[in-house]
Amino acid sequence: MKKILLIEDEKTVRHNLLRMLKAEGFQAYGAENGAVGVKLVQAKLPDLVLCDIIMPELDGFGVLKELQKHQETALIPFIFLTGNPDSDLRQGLELGADDYLTKPFQFEQLLRAIHARFNKQKIQQRQIDSLREELMKISQLVEAQNNLLANLDQELRRPLSNIVMALKMLETDAPKESRERYLQILQSEFHREISLLNQMSQLQQLLTPENVTLLTQFHLLNK
Repeated sequence: MKKILLIEDEKTVRHNLLRMLKAEGFQAYGAENGAVGVKLVQAKLPDLVLCDIIMPELDGFGVLKELQKHQETALIPFIFLTGNPDSDLRQGLELGADDYLTKPFQFEQLLRAIHARFNKQKIQQRQIDSLREELMKISQLVEAQNNLLANLDQELRRPLSNIVMALKMLETDAPKESRERYLQILQSEFHREISLLNQMSQLQQLLTPENVTLLTQFHLLNK
């Protein structure tokens, strides 16, 4: 059930709107002024705020500014209710309000505005989820590439060490049989080194985000 907080100083308007919102299935709360409204938003963390502009103690602009100071309330959808759209509209939108309704308005207009905000919120959440999924794939890809490079670094060092050793032995006055064996070691380790380099190139081509996700799911790649 979606939670809506209505900040409205006119008691009759506030009660009527709260009654109709509850009848539509919303969990609706009311506040009689901006100061009380800010405290209720922080306590209830509603899914949407409906706020009058001209109010005692703290006006609607002050409410929005106060909510935007805090991370947990800054992104709550905010709709202004105003009786003076010409002067209030620009200032409200510049402050970051999502929408506004001009008094007097029909309740159906308010419902359309509320559902429009919630629909937009769903779209934004899907975009965030998609972006989070792509970032996770990229993170897995980078980690897989790092693991691959670390493993290949170790594998490449082994034949290089054998090549260095064989070269040093060839520099000594060793018997012919030994020199032939050292040459075989050189040739074998050289081919092994080339093979590892080719494997590295092929594996890097296979490390796409989709392949990394699949390999991880089947435990064929360390997380």
